[in-house]
Amino acid sequence: MKVLMVASECAPFVKTGGLADVVGALPAALARVDVDAQVVLPAYPPLFPLLPEGTEVTRFDDLPGGPGRIVKVTAQGMTLLLLDAPQLFDRPGGLYVDESGTDWPDNHLRFGALSMAGARIAMGAIEKYQPDVLHAHDWQAALSPVYLRMAGRDTPRSIITIHNIAFQGRFGPQVLDRLHLKTDWFHPEGLEFHGDLSFLKGGLIFSDRITTVSPTYAREILTPEFGMGLEGVLQARAPVLSGVLNGIDTDAWNPAEDITLAEPYDAKSLKRKAANRIALSEQLGLETGSAGPLFCVVSRLTSQKGLDAVLGAVPHLVEHGAQLAVLGSGQPELEQGFRDAAQAHPGQVATHIGYDERLSHLFQAGSDAILIPSRFEPCGLTQLYGLRYGTLPVVARTGGLADTVIDANVAALIAKAATGFVFTDVTTPGLEQVIDRVIAAYADPKLWQSMQRAAMRHPVSWDSSAKAYRDLYADLA
Repeated sequence: MKVLMVASECAPFVKTGGLADVVGALPAALARVDVDAQVVLPAYPPLFPLLPEGTEVTRFDDLPGGPGRIVKVTAQGMTLLLLDAPQLFDRPGGLYVDESGTDWPDNHLRFGALSMAGARIAMGAIEKYQPDVLHAHDWQAALSPVYLRMAGRDTPRSIITIHNIAFQGRFGPQVLDRLHLKTDWFHPEGLEFHGDLSFLKGGLIFSDRITTVSPTYAREILTPEFGMGLEGVLQARAPVLSGVLNGIDTDAWNPAEDITLAEPYDAKSLKRKAANRIALSEQLGLETGSAGPLFCVVSRLTSQKGLDAVLGAVPHLVEHGAQLAVLGSGQPELEQGFRDAAQAHPGQVATHIGYDERLSHLFQAGSDAILIPSRFEPCGLTQLYGLRYGTLPVVARTGGLADTVIDANVAALIAKAATGFVFTDVTTPGLEQVIDRVIAAYADPKLWQSMQRAAMRHPVSWDSSAKAYRDLYADLA
């Protein structure tokens, strides 16, 4: 079975969030169930060193935004089909924004080109390579199924995965011609969305199957509260919509072999975890003799992630003997709020603005609990890293958070199945209540270690989800 994935980012090469982690880990998991997955990815500057090592396998002269070539490269055990189009992707700043944080004005051309290249490769543009299924990820690749349908002939079947429906790729109708799209498809039952072109809506309508990254999120996006205006489209396509839970790369995230840690450990050697708390505390300037739990946040600092509620709960958390370490960036007011909290509570609160992959591993290993109070969360990966590292997740009951964490209620504790703490009220008072539950559980070392071991036993790999995708591909093909 051959599957062509089309995506705008892929770890460890280029990453802004969980999409990259999924695209980077899923092909290896699929290979273990006899699926050959290759990834079409833009050749951003971090990927330039790979281009001379690859082989040009096809060239397109009429993509949106100009010509491009496909260079096939093998790196980190993956087969990448890099779209080398310097006029679109060779630029400073981020993957989607310039150095000031503003969206690139030609993002419609950049990701229209990516989508068209993916569709043409799926239709046989590379000699001796014919995928059975095209798998598009998020809005940046969502026009691939549209271009397949426009071809008007027998083409491979297509799937689109929604990683976060809040990001939809909306542009004015004037871009239709530049994208070589059918103007007679620009209507409410087609590509039009409140007067704009919506890349994501196009993918949802013209793909053969739709998946999202957790079963609960698949149900939530059918409602106005979570559907972000596309709930009607999804309700109409509900028979082909399913949720396949994300996993993580359990080789990259393995506390027993993680070279970034002060001291590796596993479920049988949890006492060694304490050395990582000391190392993290010393690095961040936190007091090392605290008797309470060390909470961490590793996240984009946004209200969607519930970090405003965390900020409001900081005084309560500190007053009850706990500590907080924050790693992330996002809304300026939240960044400044957590800086101010660190200044107001020296030795008890520490804030590191920005993102550091290696440091994120130490945050997971060195903390006792990780706060993830998202107001909506398609799947989430940080709670899975927390489970893997015995750092108990404290999560809101939404999306994939609800699907992956077992609350420490009485029944779960009796069965020794509890793996974290789940709550519903994403406000400062609601968070303070669950923080009190965590602190009380932490005060019972026997109970806490029992929960840590249950968390570390919880399956977080891609194995079962890879089989689910394999079955979905086989059904389509």
